[in-house]
Amino acid sequence: MDITRIEDAKVVLNDITSKTPIVHATKIHDNLWIKAENLQGTGAFKLRGAYYKLSKLSEEEKAKGVIAASAGNHAQGVAYACMKMGIKGTIVMPKTAPLSKIEATRSYGVDVELQGDTFNDAYAYAKNLQEITGAVFIEPFNDEDVMAGQGTIGLEILERMPDADTVIVPIGGGGLISGIACAIKSLKPDCRVIGVQAENAPSMKKSLEENKMITLDSVSTIADGIAVKTPGDLTYAMCQKYVDEVVTVSEEEIAAAILVLLEKMKMVAEGAGATSVAAAMFGKVDMEGHKVVSVLSGGNIDVNLLSKIIDLGLIKTGRKAILNLNVIDKPGNLSRVIDLIASCNVNIISIEHNRSQPGILANQCRVGMVIETNSHEHIQDVLNLLEENGYQPHLVEKI
Repeated sequence: MDITRIEDAKVVLNDITSKTPIVHATKIHDNLWIKAENLQGTGAFKLRGAYYKLSKLSEEEKAKGVIAASAGNHAQGVAYACMKMGIKGTIVMPKTAPLSKIEATRSYGVDVELQGDTFNDAYAYAKNLQEITGAVFIEPFNDEDVMAGQGTIGLEILERMPDADTVIVPIGGGGLISGIACAIKSLKPDCRVIGVQAENAPSMKKSLEENKMITLDSVSTIADGIAVKTPGDLTYAMCQKYVDEVVTVSEEEIAAAILVLLEKMKMVAEGAGATSVAAAMFGKVDMEGHKVVSVLSGGNIDVNLLSKIIDLGLIKTGRKAILNLNVIDKPGNLSRVIDLIASCNVNIISIEHNRSQPGILANQCRVGMVIETNSHEHIQDVLNLLEENGYQPHLVEKI
């Protein structure tokens, strides 16, 4: 794949996809801009590659119908393209895919089958189904036309922000960063292209480090859109050629980015989409003296998971804390602890008082609290005050 194919994709997609805005994210960092692909028609970048791929099918291939496997966003992209072109489509999605993505895919009129617990399970089933039916398989990332469609994002970034010198891109299978990196490096070779993966799904990072494609034993992350065990061979080669570095972010960092985007930027981001912003927020990429664009790749988040993700984000940013401590089991002692915490101007959300938990001395009880705070410094003030008054509080850092 080269820049010529990406430029052709731009022409094909001109009246189909939105030229999503690039927003200066000063509330996060003065040197950060966000390419808001969450505002794309189907809520994510995948529409670009899927539509361009289907546009290149022959009439005979279109008549056979298409099959795709996806955790959600590729599914919607293919489904939308099928609807626009009048092509019969079957999408295989893992059973763990967010309900919102499953229903959105069905709304475009394709058949949806739920198989397996991971993208790789769904992919294997879809490939077998394709052999049985003879339909055309639409790869989610390991295809040059798909990569070219995604690469139009790179063209748009440089058109609107030619002085950008760093672009951060989420990586799952690698289709998005392959297209973007090819476009940017072809037009501006000195611009850094940095990939980001979830710590719990670093298949491309490990492959590049070991100079061979590797398959992870398992992947488990709130960034379900990039939970890919094995990168594609084409995308792996493109990343070797064009990508400067791949970094990772933790689950808590992803959650914090989702929260900050929602709260400060008024942007809804799914886990995969927020990884590029998390990398900028938590020092994974050198920001000083640079003009950095983070590609927010999608906003199709499952609202059923949003409250848990927000809680993770609040804990990561010091806005919420979970404390455990033992107190002498006598009247008034619980009230004393509450008064101490309240004196720090802290709101107590919930209290659990347990007198029979294993490991607690006969004259003690275990008190667990969830509190609202302003910052990590505020939490430390609470811990210091409790310790000064003879308690030994334990801070639960993860939920």
